[in-house]
Amino acid sequence: MTVTDEGSRGRAPSIRDVARLAGVSHQTVSRVLNHHPSIRPETKARVLSVMDQLQYRPNRAARALVTSRSRTIGVLSASSAQYGPASSIAAIEVAARAQGYYINTANIVGADREAITGAVEHLMAQAVEGIVVIAPQVRVFDILAEFAIDVPLVTLQSSGRFDGNTLAVDQISGARLATRHLIELGHRHIYHLAGPQDWIEAEARMTGFLREMSDSEVATTAPILGDWTADFGYYAGRELLSVRDFTAIFSSNDQMALGLMHAVRDAGLDVPRDVSIVGFDDIPEAAHFAPPLTTVRQDFAELGRRCVERLITDIGRRSSVPGAAAPDAAAEDAGPGTENGTEPGTAPGTATGAETGDVQEAAGGRLLVPELIVRASTGLPAF
Repeated sequence: MTVTDEGSRGRAPSIRDVARLAGVSHQTVSRVLNHHPSIRPETKARVLSVMDQLQYRPNRAARALVTSRSRTIGVLSASSAQYGPASSIAAIEVAARAQGYYINTANIVGADREAITGAVEHLMAQAVEGIVVIAPQVRVFDILAEFAIDVPLVTLQSSGRFDGNTLAVDQISGARLATRHLIELGHRHIYHLAGPQDWIEAEARMTGFLREMSDSEVATTAPILGDWTADFGYYAGRELLSVRDFTAIFSSNDQMALGLMHAVRDAGLDVPRDVSIVGFDDIPEAAHFAPPLTTVRQDFAELGRRCVERLITDIGRRSSVPGAAAPDAAAEDAGPGTENGTEPGTAPGTATGAETGDVQEAAGGRLLVPELIVRASTGLPAF
């Protein structure tokens, strides 16, 4: 197939160049760009092949100008350096791209009123069609509740402020799975190393731990508030081991669990012979800890997919632009003389509990049920 000719040399390829070489109308190319369900798979494949050969890129600015649609989703994120928020952003970007949407991320630094206001204003200035809020701290939602945000919004935390717009992982259920696993192994002296006090997930995991301990009639001590870091886990572990009145620890994340394991080794003890440890998140390195870490897995890819799916559905309900495919086609060739054409006790390494991706209704929102991944860091109690 010839991908250039005299008429197209010296300029970027247009949607009409793609249509001509693929043997379809420019409206059909536009429908491929917009992931329209009416396009046959073989037609879509042919159009995409020509796009690749021509190195064609849609004119995003022209499309937005003509259609009043930016096809952009804003992500408002705090603490995006942490594994959970960072993984959520990556999953949302992949899911959005698959649906033909762009992602614009505004990171909140400091989480004070000025920072949050500036981030929201930045996203709205980019004409985003919807917003995903990934803000683990309660105070962020307290401030956001004061805003009049006039685009669809989905949050990934159950904050109590936007629960009707929530799609999140059931942190309480995950913590209960981890705690129950230790209890079923026979542990009765269990500590909980929690996350920071103002984090929504940390509070939920602490709640799940305390509920499971209470329901199992196992005595507990006050959880220890940490800061998510392996360093904190290490120094907390050293302090706890100076007394050694426990046989197991449930850590609110995998990084602190890593620090705990280091402290146990430095004390001349063994995981899990002397101390069993469970983490939360199932970071990629967790399977390679020494020993491999029992932990709670959150399916961020599925969370991102469902989040984008829900947001795009809400955007579609609000959109007042009928038949967007035809204006998109015009937008790609915008200029003088452009035609606006239209066409009508488990073995290590196994998972227990609910299947990843299961969804349950909760507090007007939707929660994905996490799964327990049992590896070699948990075993029978030492006493």
